[in-house]
Amino acid sequence: MSKQKDNFLDYIPKHNSLFPYEKTSDGFIEIKMQNKGLVKKLTQVIMKKPKFTYVKLERFGSFVWEQIDGKRNVYDIGQLVKEHFGDDAEPVYERLCQYIKSLRTNGFIVYQNLIKDKE
Repeated sequence: MSKQKDNFLDYIPKHNSLFPYEKTSDGFIEIKMQNKGLVKKLTQVIMKKPKFTYVKLERFGSFVWEQIDGKRNVYDIGQLVKEHFGDDAEPVYERLCQYIKSLRTNGFIVYQNLIKDKE
């Protein structure tokens, strides 16, 4: 029996609750990251670095972020991106997959895949 590979387009991204976010007055998403850890704590005290870092997503990223609802999969989000940005989004799925993987690498999202019965 061959092992079936997961299709990334079936992944369902969900916002990580550890990173609060808000939509700014200019319509972009801004994610709040707490600077944790001993080294960061020391730099906060010694070098007067901020306790929080704010990551502002650009136009494409803010749109994608707003489509992530824990229900839509990557394919569905790609369709919405295509509809909203048209040809400016091409190549849609290559860009979208890379972007979503980057969000996951930074811990801003998690994958909420459907559990499939394996027979």
